[in-house]
Amino acid sequence: MRKMRMNQAVATALADEMRSNPDVVMFGEDIAVAEGPFKTSAGLLKEFGPSRVRDTPISEMGFLGAAVGAASTGLRPVVEIMFIEFIGVALDQLVTEAAKFHYLSRGTVSVPLTVRGSIGAGLGFGCQHSQTLESWMYSTPGLKLAVASGAGNAYGLLRAAIRDDNPVVFLEPRALYAKREPVQTGEDAIIPLGRAATVREGSDVTMVAMGAMVPAALAAAEGAPWSAEVIDLQTLVPYDKEALLQSVSKTGRLVTVEENPLTGGWGGEITAFVTSELFGDLQAPPVRITCPDIHVPYGRELEQRYLPGPDYIARQVGSLLETGTRPPHWWETREVVA
Repeated sequence: MRKMRMNQAVATALADEMRSNPDVVMFGEDIAVAEGPFKTSAGLLKEFGPSRVRDTPISEMGFLGAAVGAASTGLRPVVEIMFIEFIGVALDQLVTEAAKFHYLSRGTVSVPLTVRGSIGAGLGFGCQHSQTLESWMYSTPGLKLAVASGAGNAYGLLRAAIRDDNPVVFLEPRALYAKREPVQTGEDAIIPLGRAATVREGSDVTMVAMGAMVPAALAAAEGAPWSAEVIDLQTLVPYDKEALLQSVSKTGRLVTVEENPLTGGWGGEITAFVTSELFGDLQAPPVRITCPDIHVPYGRELEQRYLPGPDYIARQVGSLLETGTRPPHWWETREVVA
């Protein structure tokens, strides 16, 4: 199995899908000649040419709208949004048009559109370029939403997203682009949307994470005196309810690890669902480990404090297991975190 950086895995998935299906085309800013700002389309212009790999003007509304039209008439466009915040000026094309065409056409029109966006903090891009923003999209019927947590599932999930007949938003934590890991390629490596992955077995607590928080949760669990089962959600819409219920039924405790502000974060939906289904089986209240309800700071030390790190995650989980009560968030106690 070849080791790849996550940006290489993304480019490889795109190339493999473009080879297998001539209807797959790409739109985005600087994706062709410059091969993408994060080199996620390296080599694609040379292999597939400018009719299938298209540089666009700086107009997200324009090229996302063009992609919606292309998808509804038979192509499978993949649109790259350089930073997920930039989708704000084109959100109407995604949530009002692409997500609703199938419904409004009584099932006669499908929109097999994939919208890729880089997300997340940790690299010093500041508050306007460091959010995750799942909350902008996960409550819109008609959309699917997947999040990569490394090179391995970036490849498999992206290929599944491109093949899906529904519009799919595919989020890529840019702090992971340079991280290498073994990547299986080919048809057998495609990961069905809606399936979580249990990336670590455990018995004391279920930790549910997504994106860049998956490696953080794994690091927190390594060497801890307690046994954590770590689940990589992989797809937020739809999410794998059965995997969550099976794990929490075994451990009796649920912790979500989220790179998003507390208010409106995806963990609220997960904890509400699990609590309503397994209330009598829980040995402690569910705990959400999140970022505070503030902007992502620019300074490195402040940015690292903003993000849930492995040490902080381990302390929160340890406190839950020791006391059986929800530990306070660090900003409620002004705790200095490493």
